[in-house]
Amino acid sequence: MTINAEAPVAASRGGAVAGAGRHGQQEAEGSSGADLVLPLVAVGGVGVLAGYGYVRRTRRGRTRTTPGVGVVSPQPPVTPLPVLERQAGAALVQADDCLRTSRAELAFVQARFGDTAVEPFLRALRDAERELAAAFAIRLRYDRGVPEPKEEAARRQALAGIVGRCAEAGRRLDTEAPAFDQLRALEQELDDTLGVAEVRFRELAGRTGSVDATLADLHARYPSPAASTTTVTVTGYVEQAKDRLVFATTHLNQARQAADLEHTGEAIRSLRAAEGAISQADTFLNDVDRLANSLAAAGELVPATLTGAEADIARARAASPTGPLHTHLTHARTTLAAVREELTRDRPYAHDPLDALRRIVQAMQPLGATRDGVLSAAAWLVARNDVGSADGFIATHRGAVGVEARTLLAEAALLLTTDPAAADVPALEARESAEQDVRVHGNPYAGAADEHTSGVGGAVLGGILLGEDPDGGPPLTFGGPATRKRRALPPT
Repeated sequence: MTINAEAPVAASRGGAVAGAGRHGQQEAEGSSGADLVLPLVAVGGVGVLAGYGYVRRTRRGRTRTTPGVGVVSPQPPVTPLPVLERQAGAALVQADDCLRTSRAELAFVQARFGDTAVEPFLRALRDAERELAAAFAIRLRYDRGVPEPKEEAARRQALAGIVGRCAEAGRRLDTEAPAFDQLRALEQELDDTLGVAEVRFRELAGRTGSVDATLADLHARYPSPAASTTTVTVTGYVEQAKDRLVFATTHLNQARQAADLEHTGEAIRSLRAAEGAISQADTFLNDVDRLANSLAAAGELVPATLTGAEADIARARAASPTGPLHTHLTHARTTLAAVREELTRDRPYAHDPLDALRRIVQAMQPLGATRDGVLSAAAWLVARNDVGSADGFIATHRGAVGVEARTLLAEAALLLTTDPAAADVPALEARESAEQDVRVHGNPYAGAADEHTSGVGGAVLGGILLGEDPDGGPPLTFGGPATRKRRALPPT
């Protein structure tokens, strides 16, 4: 219908229209009321459900024993400082072991492929050594109260720095491990690799006789109690080297047999165990030769060192010193007089020449006379021998040696390049701490040994039975923690 405002509608029809309008309005009003009821009911239902859900979540959050998504701890748990210290110590030990085993395995590869082929791996070792040295330096400062104990946040940061440095050292080795494995290719060239190990085994077996004679000569030439304190550090080393070689020959034979049967995984495992034992036997024999050479050099150097020290004392006395310097001079004169008396005895080797040099150097160190000339050479000779002694002991007993001995050795090695006169004390302490660790650790394989294989031999027998490294430490592996974990998986 078209509505025209200019054309009025008749009154009779207007009533019908008006009635229709009123009827439609009533229907619309009724329909509108019905339409409003449904939304209101729906909204009310949603509100009831939401309230019910809120109450359930609240109750669940209050009664839950484990934190849920909706429960936020007001403060994250703080790891106690002693726990962080143990973690940092474990990281140092693990990184040091990774470096030692990497260096040992690299020696076999270098013997086969030459210096040029292993240069990338030598660089990785040097990088890892720098990281580990920095970690040990942080540990040394920490042990000496830097940062101070009251600065807990700073001490936590220092411990985190140790762990981070150790992790970086391991990462550097792990990065080169795949290329190292590719170069060595044990799965494809097992026969050649076994040949290298067997050649080195035969060389060491041939050396045991001459080194045994050297050790017997040391005991004969330096029989006095004073001298025996030095020679005792290598007593039994030839026997231990022989034990390691027994371990090695057993595993070399097992590796050959497994290779012939094409059991490559077993062959590689036995080969690595044999290489570890060969490396340790080499260390034992080298330590005996090192001590013999150091004693011979010290015997030649003692007279010149004594004369030089006496000249330094005469010059210092001419300056008429007083106070503490006078006390140091008196002590130095007494020490030099005792050494001089030992030199004039009927038996020229009744004294320990290394100990004589050590006493001279320690007496002259407060006078500042050990940094130049013959006294500097004496200090370096003594410290180098003691650092080598501690390092060899830790290398051959690393499965039992803890972080304290390794930290002291790291300090001594650093001082050897900067202040040799000060390096001797931490080197001796490192050896003593390592020996204490071994005594506390005991022989983990004692139950496997019989009456004919006690002591170190029993440990070796236990290692053979268990297929482990002869000193109970990690197997010979180039790489960091990730590589060691990968190689520890059962062979496929």
